[in-house]
Amino acid sequence: MQNKQYQLVETRLQQRNVNGTTQCDLCLWRCKLGHGQRGFCQAHVNRNGTLYNLSYGILSAIDIGPIEDKPVKHYRPGTRVMSVGSYGCNFRCGGCHNLEISWGVTALDDLARGASTAAFVPPEDLVAAALRHGVEGIAFTYSEPAVWLEYVLDVSVLARKAGLYTVYVSNSFVTDEALALMAPHVDVLCSDIKSLSDDFYHDICPTAQVEQVLGSIEKAQQLGMHVEVRTNVIPGKNDDPDELAGIAAWIRDHLGADSPWHVTKFFPAYRLADLPPTPSATLHTAAELGRRAGLSNVYLYDDKGCDCAETNLPVSDYFELDAEQLHEVKKCAASCCGEEGVLLKKYE
Repeated sequence: MQNKQYQLVETRLQQRNVNGTTQCDLCLWRCKLGHGQRGFCQAHVNRNGTLYNLSYGILSAIDIGPIEDKPVKHYRPGTRVMSVGSYGCNFRCGGCHNLEISWGVTALDDLARGASTAAFVPPEDLVAAALRHGVEGIAFTYSEPAVWLEYVLDVSVLARKAGLYTVYVSNSFVTDEALALMAPHVDVLCSDIKSLSDDFYHDICPTAQVEQVLGSIEKAQQLGMHVEVRTNVIPGKNDDPDELAGIAAWIRDHLGADSPWHVTKFFPAYRLADLPPTPSATLHTAAELGRRAGLSNVYLYDDKGCDCAETNLPVSDYFELDAEQLHEVKKCAASCCGEEGVLLKKYE
């Protein structure tokens, strides 16, 4: 059963290589790490040949709202979800609205040093909070949940036993092995199809290819997860009508004509702060292209971009703990790291 004290948890998917490194198989980076190294996501570290997740049970944000906000329209409509995020992401999107609660580079450095005051919430406590707040589901979002898959799985198992559904909001740069672990326990995948251009994906993840992302989405549906996809239309980046029509055609041919497509508005942020918001006409064009392609469930959002935490209440507000107790300094309860803590060597 889960530990009530914060500690590093072994990475669920890993394999040792003959050259002495250990490979993480959660996402398609498949980082090969030596002792003391952390992966690209910064959340998994090699300690003497074994990979551990630094961020297990560490929550960066919580919000409660309708499932339609994920966006998911065709699974349990009218119900509410508790959305939770953790630190670490395998993409570096130029227009990210969730930098502080997603990438969490400083937060993960603090965890590695044993100096973090981030909230630690064991899986059973999260499920209990969801039930206490009267929601019907839990959504893993704000960063790529494959990075914290160990926590996602433990929460999902307990959530289902408690009668709650789970939603996995993803960029789908994940391995088939991770999807196979998730599918028996996670109900819904809400995934981005950001573009059909490898160049677009290379800008946010140098190793990513479109076919990998599309393959993961299709695989999730084949494994029995309910799948809905979204495209955030960015001026000058992925708004070419031929590309948008191609995304719609792929959804039709690989997920089905009745599979939902959510077309969302871009709002300037971070490195893309100089771009304008998506014109309404562009969004309407995208939606029309989807309908022409034969999609029967196209949803246009002229007021919404990413799945962002909006209320930003303190995490402690959702739990029966005072803020001081929830945010006490986190040092791994295990003794394997010694006094020096976890080494801080970053991904290379």
